[in-house]
Amino acid sequence: MAISESQSEAPVLPSDQDSSGRTLGEEEIGLLAQAVRSGTLTSTKGSFVNALEQQFAEILGVKHVVACSSGTSAIHAAITAINPDPGDEIITTPITDMGALTPVLYQGAIPVFADVDPGTFNVTRETIAACLSARTRAIVATHLFGTPCDMAGIMELAKANHLAVIEDCAQAFLSRQHGHLVGSIGTLGCFSLQQGKHITTGEGGLISTNDAALARRAFLFVNKAWGYGDANPDHYFLALNYRMTELQGAVAVAQLPKLEGAVANRIRAAHLLTESLQGVPGIQTPVSEPNCVSTYWKYCLRVDDEMVPGGAVRMGRLLKSKGVSSSPRYIQKPAFECEIFREQRTFGRSHYPFTLARPEALDYDRRRFPGVYEALERILVLPWNERYEESHVTYIAEAIRWAAAQCAREGQHA
Repeated sequence: MAISESQSEAPVLPSDQDSSGRTLGEEEIGLLAQAVRSGTLTSTKGSFVNALEQQFAEILGVKHVVACSSGTSAIHAAITAINPDPGDEIITTPITDMGALTPVLYQGAIPVFADVDPGTFNVTRETIAACLSARTRAIVATHLFGTPCDMAGIMELAKANHLAVIEDCAQAFLSRQHGHLVGSIGTLGCFSLQQGKHITTGEGGLISTNDAALARRAFLFVNKAWGYGDANPDHYFLALNYRMTELQGAVAVAQLPKLEGAVANRIRAAHLLTESLQGVPGIQTPVSEPNCVSTYWKYCLRVDDEMVPGGAVRMGRLLKSKGVSSSPRYIQKPAFECEIFREQRTFGRSHYPFTLARPEALDYDRRRFPGVYEALERILVLPWNERYEESHVTYIAEAIRWAAAQCAREGQHA
């Protein structure tokens, strides 16, 4: 399917924001109806959320899974489970959703940002090691876009320094490194069931671990620290209500059997696009660490603006004219450039917990983050979902080829 100047030839691509790009169907409706007819919509007395936890634990091969209301609450519960002291440092990435960072601050800890590999966009053993201090308590390894971090190296570093590792798997259901599923490698794993994730309940989260004590603390945290089932229950510590409802649980239970097929479709379509884009000047297809399986939450190109004048931004505009959505830069700036960090806007006028931080932990000089800025300047993120067929991928590939050539022609006449 060759691209012409006529936009009318553009097919309507499936979108994960509606039914065209989602696997939602009669199975979800049936279990939702069961939940509604039961009259029990709270997970403290229902069965669907409990079933979800057990079934997802079996998929991951871990001992414990705790369900919660969102991916953000999953991160918050995981951080609370390791129970940092105020001023403790948690090393993480500046290329992430703010929902993965604010829980650190809410617990009085300090996010310390590591640089990333400009090819995978992930933190590495080396970039994390450069951030270690006597105050480091934990590492958050975010498997961005479904590409696993080098967990073998990160876990070796963490073990040597007695650190907890929280895997942020929100974008990486069934991704693997060395055959191991992400979420089963670190101390704890966190998943999101938000609208655009590999499976969805609109909002929702899951925490995975093999540590019974951490699982217990995560469970308590999402339940206001009330000891359900204990002989003499109490509110044991400061905590919130982050429970998942039975309605979300019912949808998730129906989604789980579809996960493997949805992931396989994403991988198949992504590999087809990668093959179709080989040899396009200035366009680099996704890369990952050796022995890794990416599950393509999004499909990310790197655009060399020396070979493609105008770079990712110009490419994005041209693709939009052909009905192909994209996000140049993914996020417009690293997290540490947002006001919450730049102005330390947290609790009233206190600037807490930044007041507890070492000056070095708050050093956001861009010279410390060459990989981050290179990645954001060149990245072009394409939406991806399990409903893409060969015809969709062929059209996207032709649109990218056309846009790259158009940029090159414009550069010659500039």
